[in-house]
Amino acid sequence: MRKLPKLTPQKSASVGPTNGHAAQNLNTTTTTIGKPSPHESAKLHLTGAALYIDDIPTPVGCLHAYVGMANVACGLLKSQNLSSVASALGVVDVITAKDVPGHIDIGPVFGGDPLLVEEQINYFGQPLFAVAAISRDAARKAALLGHAVIDSTPPLLSLEQAQINNKKVRPSHSLVKGDSAVALQKSMHRLTIDQQVGGQEHYYLEGQVCLAIPQENGGVLVHSSSQHPSEVQKLVAEVLALAMHKVVVDTRRMGGGFGGKETQAAQWACLAALLAVRNQKAVKLRLARSDDMALTGKRHPFVNQAQVGFDDAGRITAVSAELNGLCGSSADLSDAIVDRAMFHTDNAYYLPAATITGHRWFQNTVSNTAFRGFGGPQGMMLAEQMMDDVARTLGKDPLLIRQTNLYGQHERNLTPYHQIVKGVDLERIIDELVESSEYWARRQAIRSFNKNALKHGGRYVKGLALTPVKFGISFTAMFLNQAGALVHIYTDGTVQVSHGGTEMGQGLYTKIAQVVAAELGLPLESIEVTSTRTDKVPNTSPTAASSGTDLNGQAARNAVLTIKQRLIEHIVATYQADAEAIIFNDGLVSWPSHSLAFAELTQEAYMARISMSATGYYRTPKIHYDRQKAKGNPFFYFSCGASVSEVEVDTFTGTYTVARVDILHDVGESINPAIDVGQIEGGFIQGMGWLTTEELVWGQDGRLQTNGGASYKIPAVGDTPKQFNVALLKNSKNHEATIYHSKAVGEPPLMHGISVWSALRDAIWAAGDEQTNPQLNTPATPERVLWALEAVKASIVGRA
Repeated sequence: MRKLPKLTPQKSASVGPTNGHAAQNLNTTTTTIGKPSPHESAKLHLTGAALYIDDIPTPVGCLHAYVGMANVACGLLKSQNLSSVASALGVVDVITAKDVPGHIDIGPVFGGDPLLVEEQINYFGQPLFAVAAISRDAARKAALLGHAVIDSTPPLLSLEQAQINNKKVRPSHSLVKGDSAVALQKSMHRLTIDQQVGGQEHYYLEGQVCLAIPQENGGVLVHSSSQHPSEVQKLVAEVLALAMHKVVVDTRRMGGGFGGKETQAAQWACLAALLAVRNQKAVKLRLARSDDMALTGKRHPFVNQAQVGFDDAGRITAVSAELNGLCGSSADLSDAIVDRAMFHTDNAYYLPAATITGHRWFQNTVSNTAFRGFGGPQGMMLAEQMMDDVARTLGKDPLLIRQTNLYGQHERNLTPYHQIVKGVDLERIIDELVESSEYWARRQAIRSFNKNALKHGGRYVKGLALTPVKFGISFTAMFLNQAGALVHIYTDGTVQVSHGGTEMGQGLYTKIAQVVAAELGLPLESIEVTSTRTDKVPNTSPTAASSGTDLNGQAARNAVLTIKQRLIEHIVATYQADAEAIIFNDGLVSWPSHSLAFAELTQEAYMARISMSATGYYRTPKIHYDRQKAKGNPFFYFSCGASVSEVEVDTFTGTYTVARVDILHDVGESINPAIDVGQIEGGFIQGMGWLTTEELVWGQDGRLQTNGGASYKIPAVGDTPKQFNVALLKNSKNHEATIYHSKAVGEPPLMHGISVWSALRDAIWAAGDEQTNPQLNTPATPERVLWALEAVKASIVGRA
């Protein structure tokens, strides 16, 4: 009996070594891993041939849906007269909350998100009813004709109003490490920090859209632009009072998501599905951009406050912090989002004694939701202001204070949530970036430039900042850290892969194809990754938390290994080959005495009645967290990097340019360097936009004022730094068995944008002759920069 290699799929780890080097594929000599392969839909994107939901040909008689919206932010709905809506030209059906056959509340974790208003109105524009008509224009026009009798009351829109009324969407929670009160009292120096961090609109290119098609079995097929097809399936089934197996959700691609389609795509899918089943006609619902922005949640704004203790060297000795998350009108995902902000209040820095409390405040605005970073960026902002403010108090360069406080070895590696920090290379990342960006030479030149400007009345000042990122990778909700996949190999040697992840432009499908191709020794053209469907892979997690490749890549690999094992067993039995000598390489399967084209092998296997279909499953190991004790290991590993940004500020107007950005980021052993670099570049730009130009404004009545591109300013191509250098860390120190020892890259790069905000504060500090620590709330628009400049200039006059 010949010995077979053990290719048994792993439930909690990838096959291969765990020493930080790329895993050697068993029985494979070539690999697609580490190659800068183009995005699988790149040509389709560029030519316009990529099918998004609004491009899918609609069935004959397809109806179009829209919603009628509340014109107050807070009140009680007493009655509705919808006769004018029902009689409008082209209208086929009108529904209210009373027409929902099943669940009315579609809250993803906690209640509070009604599909349509029953009585309580909690935000301006909240859907009161839905209408289906023969065209989208007809539906939109009819939706404006409804008449509602509402007892309105003043809305709660600010943190202060929520605090006075003690109104929260979820209870507060604290992380405690040591006795911060005692440590603060004993600290040589103490600082108070107040910080306001603005929200952010997702501004995906493809808005919220879905197409629901009734099926002959009484069920419904839903094409949804969603990051979480399984949740859409569950909620549609609950709203329609159907069993889940009667609902199929299909998502081929999204034109962007960024977290905005993790939970908040479900409402529109449920409404379209309900109207489709009621009328036994296909129904499409696509929100206009202005309504999309008004009716969907944003990144949570935060108001952060902290007491910080430190010594003469700038080493942090104690922190007592309060994070106030403004959550909107319901819980949505706010519990986990504020938790993650708390988890990242340390960012890259060791805090020996810390008490970090997170509050989840109610507002009469649309419920805020997931956004790239999921609360982590808002927590990191406090950490970075701590470093800057401590440095200016002591008259030291902020980089030196950051290096002084970095997580290290042994006694300086325990987080405020009691996880030991392992496998991070923060010191090396910063050292290499300092050298490649010429930080110290530029710091000296910028200081000379600013001193000269201040002395001679120059108009411009410059700023420079280096900020690190340490971001925890895993869903903080433990049960979400699992994934499944389904792989079919056909008799012509081609492969079809289905998995639970969704493609929103980030290149997940490309990476999954690379994983499968690498295991089978095939070219990428032989691998087809199909749309994400709930009838192929059930009970999937959202594509979020930067875990898409980590989870689904492992699941797909495990499925392939199952089939590969069967093929090897066939070769051993048929050709008496040594299993260890069988190699899958470049479309061939060979051993010392023979070779076969992979397609020949699959044909043989079929004739020998060998199954070439398998499911794969993966769950993340080693993670656990006791929320009651606020202790555990919520993260499998940490993704790290650092960025240096240089800005030039016009002290007359507050306008500024970002002159140069250098980023060094650790992605482990990259599966696809081209995609990873693209994610870093895009993440940085989105983070910079959040902190500089993207301002959300609500009127006193609770109506969103910035509801389109004319008033809400996302970064454009002209905002790209004039010099933009992005590099991947070489010889990464990855201690965990992630998929081919790669590291997540989706969310962490967004936080590199913090270096721009820190550089702006550095420039304003220089304009005040390095005497007044500037207060710069975000977004740091030119107006806010100008106000900060005027404040530090006034302090100079006051001292004179």
